[in-house]
Amino acid sequence: MIDTMYIGSGDIYALLSGKHTKGHQALMRRFVSGIKPYYNALLSPIDALRTGVILKERYLLDLPDNSIIKYPVCSSEMDVFKCTIDHVSIERDVMVDFEKVKTINLSDYMDFMRIKKNKKQLLGYICKKYRNYYNQVQEQLYCTELDSCNLVFLSVTSYDDEINEKRNIQPDDFFKVRIYRDEDVISMIKERGKVFQQIKDYYNE
Repeated sequence: MIDTMYIGSGDIYALLSGKHTKGHQALMRRFVSGIKPYYNALLSPIDALRTGVILKERYLLDLPDNSIIKYPVCSSEMDVFKCTIDHVSIERDVMVDFEKVKTINLSDYMDFMRIKKNKKQLLGYICKKYRNYYNQVQEQLYCTELDSCNLVFLSVTSYDDEINEKRNIQPDDFFKVRIYRDEDVISMIKERGKVFQQIKDYYNE
């Protein structure tokens, strides 16, 4: 059972939903099920899921030498929270920065281009339209204990797997936004996670 007693960044939307919602209840059922879920988005019939995985891998091909991909981190304060970071920068064996990569369609990407120079407007836009991504990043900042990171928006120009598997990601294909710790959001995440931590602690006794 302990193997399923975790909350990852992908669970944050369900965690922050009302406790009577289907998403929150499904999270609790998985949490205590003892049956670890296995996800393979590459086999998904949903084009957007497959595309997201393929393009993220293409983006990660040309990283600096001090990079580690898919880096697991667990919170030292509440070990019920853990996450896997898309791209971590390491200096002297210490994590100094990380990136979370998300794919968005081309029209939404162009919306970013129109407001990218206005940092205040840009952050407000992300908090409104991509609130779930913002909250996921806050969970990762909490787990890593870093003050900020990059949220990377990568444009989708095709949902054809063969085209995407050969796509060379260019600098104009993605846009990075610096996201800083939001202690209000992190406090809410921790508060909602308390009952999950208590359950895990009980079964660890």
